[in-house]
Amino acid sequence: MENYTMEGRTYRYYGQEAPLYPFGYGLSYTTFQYRDLVLSPPVLPICANLSVSVVLENTGQRDGEEVVQLYLRWEQSSVPVPRWQLVAFRRVAVPAGRETKLFFQVAAEQRAVWAQDWRLESGTFTLFAGGQQPGQQTRAPSEVLSARFTVTGAARPLRGC
Repeated sequence: MENYTMEGRTYRYYGQEAPLYPFGYGLSYTTFQYRDLVLSPPVLPICANLSVSVVLENTGQRDGEEVVQLYLRWEQSSVPVPRWQLVAFRRVAVPAGRETKLFFQVAAEQRAVWAQDWRLESGTFTLFAGGQQPGQQTRAPSEVLSARFTVTGAARPLRGC
């Protein structure tokens, strides 16, 4: 094998075609609502980490567990990258009618791209938070929130941070 790129070999790179059973696929006996997605800071230096918070509410009649998933999308990259990439997830138990605020950290290395070595690039990124992948069509109601943030500074090797 000489071509080690994953383009055309995994659903992360398949253009607009959705996988039959994407990551996080499943059903629940309750419903959840996401709100108040906050990215801090919204503009960060190239080597900085991003803090993320989101509120998850169990709007159903039963206690339940939700797998909260964070995905990252590069808006402009110098090399081919996935449509979005899973950067964090957490299983959370939420009693019926209650809510919880979750905190995540997205490390700078999770934004790195492979271009003969791992590199960090500046630009605009979109972060998605929800109980499924962005754009996923399911029978179980779920939502995915999104927010953009900007990375500033000159591109550099990851090991240079």
